[in-house]
Amino acid sequence: MNSFLPTVATLPEGHPVKVYYQESALIQDLLLELYEVDPQADFQRYYNIFNQLATIEKRFARKENQLFPYLEKYDWKGPSQGMWSFHDTLRDQIRLLNKYNEEKNIPKIIENLPYLIEGIKRLLSIEDMRLFPNAMDLLSEVDWKEFYEGDEEMGWMLIQKPAKYPAEAYIHPSQDTQKRELSFSLENTFHYDEGYMTPEQVNLLLRFLPVDITYVDENDKVIFYNRGEDRVFKRSKGIIGREVRFCHPPKSVDQVLRIVAEFRAGTKDNADFWINFKGRMIHIRYFAIRDKEKNYKGVIEMSQDITEIQKLEGQQRLLDWD
Repeated sequence: MNSFLPTVATLPEGHPVKVYYQESALIQDLLLELYEVDPQADFQRYYNIFNQLATIEKRFARKENQLFPYLEKYDWKGPSQGMWSFHDTLRDQIRLLNKYNEEKNIPKIIENLPYLIEGIKRLLSIEDMRLFPNAMDLLSEVDWKEFYEGDEEMGWMLIQKPAKYPAEAYIHPSQDTQKRELSFSLENTFHYDEGYMTPEQVNLLLRFLPVDITYVDENDKVIFYNRGEDRVFKRSKGIIGREVRFCHPPKSVDQVLRIVAEFRAGTKDNADFWINFKGRMIHIRYFAIRDKEKNYKGVIEMSQDITEIQKLEGQQRLLDWD
C-alpha cells in the first residue's frame, strides 16, 4: 500500500491528493487500533476508535461529489459506478456495526468488524494503485485549484483543517477590489411572474428555503442546487454540469432514469418517496418542469426532513416565543 506516496510527497501542502493521503495514514492507524482492541475488555476504547473511523463518510462524500465529477469530465466514469458501490457496501457495514454498538452485542461486533477492516484496506489499496495515480494524470492544475471550497463543504477526517489550496497570495489593501457585500439596488431587479427581486434576493430566498432543491435541465445535466445550512443530502459545486445518472448511488440510478424518461415523455409529472435517513423521516419529491407550451425543461428534486412535521396535532394559532 502507498506505492504512490513518493509522488504525493512532492505535492504542495493542501493539494487535494496530498490531503487524501494524510487521511489514508489516519485511517490505517485507526484500522490497526481496531484490529488490536478487544471490544469485550474495553468497549469504550473500541467505540471511540470506531466512531472516529466512521467519519470516513466525509471522505466518501468528497470523492463522490468532487473527484468523480472531474474524472467523468475526462471520460473516466468507472469510479462513479464501481467505487461508489464499494462505498455503499462499507456504509452498510458501518450502519450494521452501529446497530450492534447500540445493543453492545459483542459477539456480533467481533464477527462483523473484520469485514469492515478488510473492506477499507482493499479500498485504500485501489485508491493508491489506480484512483489517485490516474486522477493525477487526467486532471490539470487548474482543476485541482477548484477543489478546496467544495471539499470544505463535504468536510475532512483530519482534526486540523488542511491548508487552503492554492495558498492565497497577499493583496495590498489598495488593490483589493473584491466585492464582499450583497447589493440590493432596485436597478438590478428582474420582473418575475409576481413581483420584482434582485438576483441576490433570489439567491437568498433559495438558500433559506427549508427544503433541498436540485434542478436537472432537459439535457439531464445538473444546473443548480440550493446551498442551505441544513441540507438533508450534501452537495458541492462539483455536481454542476454533471449528468444526473452519476449523481445517485448505482443501486438507485435505474429508478432515477425511469423518472426522467417518464417526465420527458409526458406520461408522468411527479414522483414521491419517503425514507428513514439517520433516524429522520425524509420526504423526497420529483417534479417535471415544463414551459408554457408544455415543452419538457427538466426535473426538480426536492428533499425535506418532515420528522417534526409528522408530530403536529391540533392547531397552533398563537406565537409561542414567550
